[in-house]
Amino acid sequence: MNIKENWINYIHNLQDRICAALEAEDGKARFQEDLWQRAEGGGGKTRVIADGHVFEKGGVNTSVVFGEVTEPMRQQLKIDGRSWFACGLSLVLHPVNPFVPTVHCNYRMFEVYGGNEDVIDRWFGGGTDLTPYYLFEEDAKHFHQTYKTACDAFDPGFYGSFKKECDNYFVNWHRNKERRGIGGIFYDHQRPSAEKDVQFWFNFGKTCGDAFLAAYLPIVQKRKQLPYTAQHKHWQEIRRGRYVEFNLVHDRGTLFGLKTNGRIESILMSLPPTVRFEYNYQPTPGSEEDRLLQACLNPVEWV
Repeated sequence: MNIKENWINYIHNLQDRICAALEAEDGKARFQEDLWQRAEGGGGKTRVIADGHVFEKGGVNTSVVFGEVTEPMRQQLKIDGRSWFACGLSLVLHPVNPFVPTVHCNYRMFEVYGGNEDVIDRWFGGGTDLTPYYLFEEDAKHFHQTYKTACDAFDPGFYGSFKKECDNYFVNWHRNKERRGIGGIFYDHQRPSAEKDVQFWFNFGKTCGDAFLAAYLPIVQKRKQLPYTAQHKHWQEIRRGRYVEFNLVHDRGTLFGLKTNGRIESILMSLPPTVRFEYNYQPTPGSEEDRLLQACLNPVEWV
């Protein structure tokens, strides 16, 4: 079985299915596709949606890239070898309505080759996390339960471990350990072993990728038509600012792309269209805005 080709085919199929479902949910906007090539090897399909009924801005991107192992890669990824290959899907959606959460997910496979092109290292990584602006506990429980169910089918310890990893990754450490959202799952550098072989991790990534629509769309459908005010939109833009801060200051993928001549439009696609930075803004204690902030400061066990 050709793991590489099967993973590429899966990732492209997942992109197609997610884009079709999101267009149907929005009812107005359509994804615009931008095919790009990378001079060092490979390329990708960037698909962006904007100015819709539901989605103010979003992207569902895939890339299949390869090249020689460079010194920055040796240092940042701690890899050794002659060449490498990576394929993955990355998406971010910023809705119009402040009661609909922003969502991010990414699933990928990375291979390293020796001088004779044999695979000398391979790992899988990914995750899906939710960034609401207003906290609906039933939505949080649904989202986390969907991913717990996906994880439990492979290992009963996965959800607890990968939830904790997610809670400890998407953090604005410069803001008193404030999370950008309410998490989900996140895993990285999962290498095949005798107990959990390459097919195991392939199937796990596939199951988590397939779970995205089931985890997110019911929340969108429930909240997209709720009436909102300028105050709600104001808070959404404040919290979007935190999203920007995390992506530009802490996110490993963003920083790696910026340091290795990545495609800038695809890297920064994740940023929201409008944000607000106000000096020392604090929500009113006890308000719905403060309730969301407290969940970001103190991660909750939702299931």
